Amino acid sequence: MREKHAHVPCKNLPPIAYFVYSDQYSFNIGTHVFPVEKYPRLRERLIKELKIPKSSFIEPKPATIEELRLAHTQKYINDFVNLKWTDRTIRSEVPLTREIVDAFILSVGGTIFASELALKNSCGFHIGGGWHHAFPDWAEGFCYLNDTAIAIRKLQKEKPGIKISVIDCDLHQGNGTAFIFSDDPSVFTFSIHQENLYPVKQKSKLDIGLSDFAGDPEYSAGLEQGIRAGIIKFRPDIIFYLAGADPYMGDQLGTLRVSMEGLEKRDRMVIGTCAKAGIPVVITLAGGYANNVSDTVQIHFNTARVMLEELSIMSP
Repeated sequence: MREKHAHVPCKNLPPIAYFVYSDQYSFNIGTHVFPVEKYPRLRERLIKELKIPKSSFIEPKPATIEELRLAHTQKYINDFVNLKWTDRTIRSEVPLTREIVDAFILSVGGTIFASELALKNSCGFHIGGGWHHAFPDWAEGFCYLNDTAIAIRKLQKEKPGIKISVIDCDLHQGNGTAFIFSDDPSVFTFSIHQENLYPVKQKSKLDIGLSDFAGDPEYSAGLEQGIRAGIIKFRPDIIFYLAGADPYMGDQLGTLRVSMEGLEKRDRMVIGTCAKAGIPVVITLAGGYANNVSDTVQIHFNTARVMLEELSIMSP
């Protein structure tokens, strides 16, 4: 049985690899393009290939209703938790069941916990999360709850004056996150995405919309702009990195042509910059819809490996 919210070391000790994870993330979604099986498959590969001990995988606690209210309206929360199929929940494009509701609320708790780990221990890797399309009053694009927004609002409540950057590298613009923080100067939202694609765009602090079929060079150049603006210039106290696997050239939902190597370079650019600047980083997986699920798992696996290498992390 995984330990819940285990003790983590103090900041002056070497970083230790902890991964936030729950078997509940593999909920029954029916026949659907979203591969929930990627979560347990990633965990098993980390254990077998990187020799991460099972004790390093910590199960989060579910978020509270009060925490959900930090980024969502009460009317929407009522619809969601009571399984009501309304104009607020129907945009999710996924089923609405008790199992799925519980999994999403737990996933929010996972990103909150990953942010706590990051502040104490340089990084927090959540094998889940990245539900960036959810708005305050409605679900959208497979996303019922905006875990990043809720975790950020919680940090703002607990640490007034904190500066936060969101580096969103999913294929699709983080429209819900952009909307929620549109008038908040303490949160820098950056999104690099395929422009001519879902969703209807909101205005991030910086958007890099790539043309169809853009590949590694265009992706790296756009990401460099985001890193300069959102990390080096803005100088946040913590960074939320949405390491989506879906810019990949083999993804079903887009037409970018970013290679596996290009995505690993992306990870090194973001995580390496955080490491050099001494900025804690919260990593969530976001999307990934490769024709071969093994490719999606490989991309997420590479992100975890890069984190371990760039931050010189040790096992407990």
